[in-house]
Amino acid sequence: MWPILARADVYPSRTITLIVPFAAGGPTDVIARVVAERMGEALGQTVLIENVTGASGSIAGTKVARATPDGYTITIGHWGTHVLNGAIYDLKYDLLKDFEPVALIANGPQLIIARPTLPPTDLKQFIAWLKENPNKATAGTAGPGTGAHVAGIFFQKMTGTSFSFVPYRGAGPALNDLMAGHIDLMFDQASNSLAQVRGGTVKAFAVTAPTRLASAPDIPTVDEAGLPGLYIAYWHGIWAPKNTPGDIVAKLNGAIVKALADPNLRQRFLELGQEIPPLDKQSPAALRSHQEAEIQKWWPIVKAANIRAE
Repeated sequence: MWPILARADVYPSRTITLIVPFAAGGPTDVIARVVAERMGEALGQTVLIENVTGASGSIAGTKVARATPDGYTITIGHWGTHVLNGAIYDLKYDLLKDFEPVALIANGPQLIIARPTLPPTDLKQFIAWLKENPNKATAGTAGPGTGAHVAGIFFQKMTGTSFSFVPYRGAGPALNDLMAGHIDLMFDQASNSLAQVRGGTVKAFAVTAPTRLASAPDIPTVDEAGLPGLYIAYWHGIWAPKNTPGDIVAKLNGAIVKALADPNLRQRFLELGQEIPPLDKQSPAALRSHQEAEIQKWWPIVKAANIRAE
């Protein structure tokens, strides 16, 4: 018994790997690095970022689902990876059964943005312009089934408009083409395009949330702008592999809750256009409930549009 007891380390006793399902420098990667630094301080161990890209995050999802459930491999994901992918890809894992939710960490509404030379100056004018020019406008996306694509379909359904989607290898290249005037519009994460809106290189018509962004109070909500209920958010959460012990999940959650209370992190999230969920929404159970509700909302929309991975 003694040798076994001697090897029983108190968690965490070594580096924790936080798998990011997208490339370094993107919105999810930036959020992950901000959170990982504070988590590491709370846990007394380094939280190392590993970027595992491909198939809109599903390659990373497979890796985490098959990882040893010991708390040393966890992942960050969002509305796309842990909701939309389930309706688009034939995944090798179950989004709800193969992961242990740890915490909901951020809510990032999208912005409805357009090239700076587009004639409309507000959302109502923009919708009217789209109706006057059916199938002529182009919307940039990071590919079929990505958040920007699904948001565009939802927008078309609610407004009775039609336009073409132009897929790019990521939101960054699409945003560059929007600024250059090569495409007309995008539904983009505020964390990705807020700087361009502030700089005047793109125009923002609305934020897809019921309340204005604290970091951009001059941008109206969709309700205020004339399209009530068009709520879309790239919320982020952290998960561990299924069967990760409850006490380890609790310790990880405690570190995240402490991190989210840090004034420096809160300021950084504000700059990124991210809203931190209230304390009662930061629990594992709250993340599970939120994910389930989002699946019920978005899967029928995606499947009705017959969106499948290419």
